[in-house]
Amino acid sequence: MTTLAPVRAPILRLLRSELRWIYRRPRTLILLGLLALYPILFGIGTQVVDAPVRANGDQSVVAAVAGNAMMLPVIVLSTTMVFFLPLGTTMTASDALAGEASHGTLRGLLLAPVSRIRLLAVKAFGVAVVSAGAAVMTALIAFVTGLIIAGPDSLVTFSGTTLPLADGLWRVVVATGWVIVQMWAIGAIALAVSAATEHPLLVMASVIGGLFVFGLLSSIPVLDWLHPFLITESWDSIVDVLRDPMPWENLTTGFLRALCYIVIGYSLALARMVTKDS
Repeated sequence: MTTLAPVRAPILRLLRSELRWIYRRPRTLILLGLLALYPILFGIGTQVVDAPVRANGDQSVVAAVAGNAMMLPVIVLSTTMVFFLPLGTTMTASDALAGEASHGTLRGLLLAPVSRIRLLAVKAFGVAVVSAGAAVMTALIAFVTGLIIAGPDSLVTFSGTTLPLADGLWRVVVATGWVIVQMWAIGAIALAVSAATEHPLLVMASVIGGLFVFGLLSSIPVLDWLHPFLITESWDSIVDVLRDPMPWENLTTGFLRALCYIVIGYSLALARMVTKDS
């Protein structure tokens, strides 16, 4: 009697299936819709709020944002990366493993002819695509909104210099890529927690709650020895892309810190997946 060896599913088919499953979830589409509306509403809001200020001949921070097509996407990214972008990343990661386990489908995946390393890689790919797509969409809509509201000649830095459109767009790309890496770090930690539990809400509560705790700890001067280990410590550095010349020190530090979180998070998730009972 001959036995048929299990056939490994093509990796591209697994990746497409994962993305199809993620983007068919209503809450994913709702969150992406809110992220798409936020830059538009933010840009319109700055114009409405700034109108009385300009009528009095005064200047304000809102005026700087309202009249600057490059500042709008950076400010929008800096505000969404505090809650909305981490929420979307964590939500996707919690459904990737903990959600599958709570519905009983993860057991079937663990028994399928797909190695656990490949399974984790597929789940990590889905989380990475969703977080990157959300950040790119938010930045792009914010940049276009800023150009429509203020025009292409409004790319002014904090230093007072006016940049050409290509240079301003490059800085927005740098800010977007930097935010994406930060979200990938959060996604790695969320996947590690998701691999250790069967409750998606526990993953979201622990990761989002942890970010708020990190933000609180970073504001306590007596704990300055702890600050270099906090993922949120460098998040204020995103505004450095608005300076001329652009300082890279804090951005690089935040990038390297996020890479450490990515390595630690995926290592913990892999260790749990390898030892997880089927």
